[in-house]
Amino acid sequence: MTADRRQAPVPYHTGAFPPQGLLWESLIPQIGPAAAAVARYDGMLAAVPNPGVLLSPLTTQEAVLSSAIEGTQATMGEVLEFEAGQEASSPERREDIQEVLNYRSAMREAERLLVTLPISQRVLRAAHKALLAGVRGQSKAPGEYRRTPNWIGPPQCLVDEARFVPISAEQLPDGMSAWEKYAHSDAEDLLVQLAILHAEFEALHPFLDGNGRLGRMLVPLFLWQRGMIRQPMFYISAFFEARRDLYYEKLLAVSRDDDWTGWCGFFLTAVQTQAEDNLKKTQGILTLYERMKRELPELTRSQYAVRALDWIFERPIFKGSSFVSGAGIPAPTARRFLKLLRDESILQDLSPASGRRAAVLAFPALLNIAEGREVL
Repeated sequence: MTADRRQAPVPYHTGAFPPQGLLWESLIPQIGPAAAAVARYDGMLAAVPNPGVLLSPLTTQEAVLSSAIEGTQATMGEVLEFEAGQEASSPERREDIQEVLNYRSAMREAERLLVTLPISQRVLRAAHKALLAGVRGQSKAPGEYRRTPNWIGPPQCLVDEARFVPISAEQLPDGMSAWEKYAHSDAEDLLVQLAILHAEFEALHPFLDGNGRLGRMLVPLFLWQRGMIRQPMFYISAFFEARRDLYYEKLLAVSRDDDWTGWCGFFLTAVQTQAEDNLKKTQGILTLYERMKRELPELTRSQYAVRALDWIFERPIFKGSSFVSGAGIPAPTARRFLKLLRDESILQDLSPASGRRAAVLAFPALLNIAEGREVL
């Protein structure tokens, strides 16, 4: 008879939050460089004249990557093309795209509430409601904590086949109260506190769906509310998506091995790496914007050049007709701009005009910076 080698599911770490035995001597060498990298990135944020506009592609890319960790397939290009009026390639892809758009909506809702509220269960529930509105998870109690058991493992697995079993539904309210209390506490280091908050939120798994995405949203929101960055724009998911298996393993080791220190070290590496990447991309976007701000008025000989530039930076994939009608520029001038920008290869046709269908255009230089690679 062959012995069953399947390991029992790892249960939630009852009584081990917040952790008491962190090995600070191993974390301290990482804390300084990570905090310094965040500070350098924040200094670059200060130089961006309108971050909500100029960093819009990075915000979309974060939503794409955080959703991809949970299995969605939509790319940033597909999301932007959909927003420009292109049909999705399939109903399934349309659902993926809508989940990405909901991620951005949930971030905006959390930002709105955090102007007057601290990070709290109320804010999390409101963001969760926006995250699941009208998508595949809409039947899974948006904005409400789960009232039934759940577990994490292969699709359709039974509980005894799971990798991890979160806190019970009966204990969840107390678990979330303890989470909120720790979020408001004066911890020894903010980045370590954030690492612990993220891991504990994922371990509690308070909702039936959307926990991973909501936990990653917490990163920029916490950094912003605690004053480490001046805008809630910090893009962490690329690191986790590129190391998805290790990310899940480090989270699991918190409950299985009480390895909070190992998780915190992994998280600090993620923060430093992404702060450096965010800095590089933001610098690239700002340099591109400043160059275009000089060149476009010379090219167009128009007082509307900067208005057009701002509109295109916020929507690096768009319909030509949307630019003509929505950029706040006289229509003949807008059409002339589009021809000039095409002729100079600043804009590229993704799909040409056909009959009554307008052309879809892209701004490759900006998209390539946001993606971190040549996509167009």
